Amino acid sequence: MEERGWVSSSLEEEEEVSALSAIFSGPSELAVLSRSETDGTTFRIATSAQGLSGEEVQLKLVFHLPVSYPSCLPGISMSSEHLTRAQCLEVKEKLLEQAEKLPSGPMVHELVLWIQENLRHVIQQPGAAGGREKPASLTDATADPQPWVVLLRLDHMRAKAKYVKMVEKWASDLRLTGRLMFMGKIILILLQGDRNSIKEYMVLQKTTKVDVDSSRRKCKEKMISVLFETKAQTEHRRFLAFEVKEYSTVDELQKEFEAAGLKELFSGFVLGLVK
Repeated sequence: MEERGWVSSSLEEEEEVSALSAIFSGPSELAVLSRSETDGTTFRIATSAQGLSGEEVQLKLVFHLPVSYPSCLPGISMSSEHLTRAQCLEVKEKLLEQAEKLPSGPMVHELVLWIQENLRHVIQQPGAAGGREKPASLTDATADPQPWVVLLRLDHMRAKAKYVKMVEKWASDLRLTGRLMFMGKIILILLQGDRNSIKEYMVLQKTTKVDVDSSRRKCKEKMISVLFETKAQTEHRRFLAFEVKEYSTVDELQKEFEAAGLKELFSGFVLGLVK
């Protein structure tokens, strides 16, 4: 891959990748998978940690640093030939939880050290055993075959253009479909997709400085509420893409929900907001 003409939009991101390259300097320990001025940097770190019986477990951790990193959290995927799908999902979830606890700033090395020290404790967690499952690949470690549906409400958007662009990018990066819906002062985000991807979206939504406060200073989203979350049912129809739409009447908004097989969701959680 030719990378000489690429210019990082984040000096901290570039310095972190450089430092990691020096730390993980062995053969195939660190591989840069992609670099882009618009999408950030994605790289894989191959490392190992102690398993339940003291055995060495090989891990492949993939980190995606968006252009807004480290103001937002990195995306994380992982795979291992020595762990089951459930264990890989548990490790990924615990890494994301740990990332959320860390102060804003470069954190990849700290996350790698944390999982090296804590892997055996993480895979002992209930629900992570699944010993009869086959070893997980990167694809099936991150994909939930049963999609989820979540409905979010935002209180306001002061920097609307920037905010909308960021929501669209997160949905695209995480392969989520749905709608960002405006009707008067009501702002709703309906997401469909892998449950872990929706969790990652929520982390980004709450930790990124995506809006501005009354003094026009950048701020994080503090006034978001989850109206509804459930596993997709057979009557729920999947949106083919994520779109931004504005509605002038309650009927228009209701028809959008009904077209997706979400009539009860609208009646139970939205109708009271728009009346």
